[in-house]
Amino acid sequence: MTTYKGGNSIQELDELPSQVQVVDPSTFAAMAVVPPENIANVTSKFIPPGSTMESLKERPFHVYHPDFIHILGSNPTLTLIADSGTDPLFHEAVVWYPPTDEVFFAQSAGPLAAGTGLTKSSLILKVSLNEAMAVSSERNAVGKVQVHVVPTEPLVVNPNGGTNYKGTILFTGEGMGPDVAPALFAVNPVPPYNSTILVNNYFGRQFNSLNDVAVNFKNKHIYFTDTVYGYLQDFRPRPGLPNQVYRLNPDTRAVTVVADEFVNCNGITFSPEGRYAYITDTGAGKAFRGYDNAGPSTIYRYTVARDGTFKHRTVFAYPGVGIVDGIHCDSKGNVYAGCGDGVHVWNPSGTLLGKIFLGETSANFQFAGDGRMIIGAETHLYYATLAGKGAPIS
Repeated sequence: MTTYKGGNSIQELDELPSQVQVVDPSTFAAMAVVPPENIANVTSKFIPPGSTMESLKERPFHVYHPDFIHILGSNPTLTLIADSGTDPLFHEAVVWYPPTDEVFFAQSAGPLAAGTGLTKSSLILKVSLNEAMAVSSERNAVGKVQVHVVPTEPLVVNPNGGTNYKGTILFTGEGMGPDVAPALFAVNPVPPYNSTILVNNYFGRQFNSLNDVAVNFKNKHIYFTDTVYGYLQDFRPRPGLPNQVYRLNPDTRAVTVVADEFVNCNGITFSPEGRYAYITDTGAGKAFRGYDNAGPSTIYRYTVARDGTFKHRTVFAYPGVGIVDGIHCDSKGNVYAGCGDGVHVWNPSGTLLGKIFLGETSANFQFAGDGRMIIGAETHLYYATLAGKGAPIS
């Protein structure tokens, strides 16, 4: 059992669960040698002094602040439930559908290993939480959880982001070539998986490649990000609009711009009460064109005004490892984001509480109700248990 003696010192933690370890920031605040940019950069993994990659993965729940213990609970677990080899099947759009207790997600569009993007759409897939729960005591349960293809009709072309909405799942489609425009789809999560396009243009102009989508819990409006990754991965033409965040009024179907000034706006989510919007900027990642170490890999926070517009942009967090991507909140307003070594967790003030360490990039993940999480890591899919609870869903 975990005991916590109180106070703010991480050294006061004792008797940690078997998959939990403390990573004390004071141990690397002043390092004997700090490597140069060609060694330590946005693509590298940070291994604290005294640790190894193997030791970090052996106990994958890393406590950077004692408050993380309350999120983890007494026995957090991490299980590898699927491995797709070189095909990045477990990329984005991780969404839990409560009536069937299934989790949906999308294959990556654009990577050469997938063969998707320009001539073949990426897939929507799903797994059963009942199957995942049955193997939660194992560290590696590959082959025991079946991954199923979801054949939407009409096809959601190159899906990337997803969220719940009034019994359906919203998926952003990145488009394909110059003639198949990016679109926001509403998909029936049960057979026949019929889909409907909600919006596919801005006053007659194609979006660049829609990336992620979220619903504000307060005003019920739909917000989505549009960026240029289809172009950077060679399956969409030159950008025709700025990288922007849009709002769709579901009653009038009117689309308005609510935020810009991004290099590449990417993930989006809202605090549980709908007061704040969190948006990631993955401008440090240029896809087929490499990386820009001085580019943003940043979470920005906006206040959501009463009329649904955004104001008061502030820097919320910049992760120490990799490029921040998918982002979600738990029921307490803590902020989780997929980064270069797993899932990072901050409190509402932007203090890093801890990590679910995978040793590899997680583009997206999602709570599946209380105490359950599915984590996509491109070619690997993980199931985690912890004490934290997901934010309410639409």
